[in-house]
Amino acid sequence: MINNHAVMQSAPKTKFSFIKKSLFAGALATAAFDFWGLSIAPLLGFEKLSPINLSTAMVEVLFGSGLTGVPELLHYITGLALYPIGWLIVVRPIWKAILPSLHWSITAVVYGIVLWVFALYVVAHLITGLPPFIGFTGVTWVALSAHIVYAVVVAWSLETQRLG
Repeated sequence: MINNHAVMQSAPKTKFSFIKKSLFAGALATAAFDFWGLSIAPLLGFEKLSPINLSTAMVEVLFGSGLTGVPELLHYITGLALYPIGWLIVVRPIWKAILPSLHWSITAVVYGIVLWVFALYVVAHLITGLPPFIGFTGVTWVALSAHIVYAVVVAWSLETQRLG
């Protein structure tokens, strides 16, 4: 016989656990992304990443003016919630269905490249009107590496945690 009380109690805990672990993974990955792109890359002589400038340009195109705090909020919502959820509900199921024996890290690198294409082609070019991939300048390659770092950290966090 099924204990309905036990089933009802486990559902909210699992949902909360999923959200908590996704946000943790996103926070860790966003910190790694920002640390690499804003601190380590410039320290090593590479360009400094400017995700807030890109978010600002997008907000200005979409809303006609720079709304104070919105670009930062957009950057953090994307990093904390949207991209980790993208891993869990889009990338992970496709990976598990097509190549389940492939190590998560390889899938994560591909996901990082997809995020980079989204940021530097869709957002930077199609939405804000900048040259595709920001003209393949030095910041292009820092952005590529930062998105790969982000995706590997988010995937590592989610794939090594027990969800549920």
